[in-house]
Amino acid sequence: MSAYRTRSGSFRRIAALIRKETLQVARDRSSLVVAFVLPALLLFLFGFGISFDASHLKIGLVVEELSPEASDFAATLANSPYFDVERANNRRAFVDKLSAGRLNGIVVVSGDFAERLARGDTAGIQIITDGSDPNTAGLATGYVNGAWQVWQMQRSSGQTATMPGQVTVDSRFWFNPELESRRFLIPGSISLIMMMIGSLLTALVVSREWERGTMEALLATPVGSLELIIGKLVPNFVLGLMAMGVCVVASLFVFGIPLRGSLLALVGFTAVFLAVALALGLLISTVARTQFLASQLAMIVAFLPGVFLSGFLFEVSSMPTILRIVARIIPATYYVRGLNTIFLAGDIASVLVPSAAVLALMSTILFVLTALKTRQRLD
Repeated sequence: MSAYRTRSGSFRRIAALIRKETLQVARDRSSLVVAFVLPALLLFLFGFGISFDASHLKIGLVVEELSPEASDFAATLANSPYFDVERANNRRAFVDKLSAGRLNGIVVVSGDFAERLARGDTAGIQIITDGSDPNTAGLATGYVNGAWQVWQMQRSSGQTATMPGQVTVDSRFWFNPELESRRFLIPGSISLIMMMIGSLLTALVVSREWERGTMEALLATPVGSLELIIGKLVPNFVLGLMAMGVCVVASLFVFGIPLRGSLLALVGFTAVFLAVALALGLLISTVARTQFLASQLAMIVAFLPGVFLSGFLFEVSSMPTILRIVARIIPATYYVRGLNTIFLAGDIASVLVPSAAVLALMSTILFVLTALKTRQRLD
């Protein structure tokens, strides 16, 4: 009977704490801003401000000797959506512009272009790019090579005879056939947003109570450390799922990102990750008693490692060994992998289950550490 009364009293205290936290969140405009306005703002900044694609690259096109073949290839470049083409007969006309940064590259079609094609030899095309910006230089080179391949395909399709030994390459790009960087940047940005939002929600709420002096009054009640953690966690967990809903709706209907996996897998995987983010925020709140310090710690511990070490912007496999090891303990690393899989590939259990298991282990460790730290303060 006493055990039943103990459990009943615990449930009543947890329910009262959840109700108290829910009312506090509903009355606190800053929590609503963090949950709804900040995710939408960050997602729009990431979605429209970051892109690994380039369009309307400014290039100078030099055709040293006019011929039908050279003119045809020049027209292919000019009609490409990736280039804004200026034409000249000599490369010296563009050297100063390339040095001043007004051009991204120079494409030179040699004078013996038609003769080389007639002999079946490699066509004389030179690509000169500005190496001070390696990313743009690589894109310009790749797009010119792509235009060359397109022109070759168009030219060969109009010929009835097939050259002996000719090889045709038929490329297929799975999961992202348009090769749009936005399609993997948006899911990756959602992981960073959710990590920051989840940690901020709990860290700021608890630190605010320390600042106002209400935490001491709460600790003076018969509430236990586990009950306190659950009461703080549940309302912010629901608020975090609502923030995720804002991100998903914007991804689907504003940015046109496909969702090839199931909504159930997305919600379940997000719930596991959100538990990690909220637990990290609770752990931060046991250290920081001011909102300023809590926000700074959340930014340093949750957001910045996710930007640089999660695989969102930089490939983890190309990092030094020590950074690859550190990336394994970054929660966003597993969430980025899982979100990209759900959005672009589907419900692939071999990817989602191991990642979810690691996230569940991380959340358990963080909750235990938070409970131990909170119990010390209760004592």
